[in-house]
Amino acid sequence: MIKFIRNFVNDEAGASAAEYALILAIVGTGIAVAAIALGSSISGAMDGAADCITTPNATNC
Repeated sequence: MIKFIRNFVNDEAGASAAEYALILAIVGTGIAVAAIALGSSISGAMDGAADCITTPNATNC
């Protein structure tokens, strides 16, 4: 019984899966935060490009 408990405590098979899940959660959160932070500037750039397409002689083109 003591050998079983010792082996159970020393077993690290599930640890790597938990670490990968934690890394995936951190990376996913970083991507979401970056998308939110950059969303308005990307939207503004796309609006500017659309304005240049519809009126090519605009001053900001």
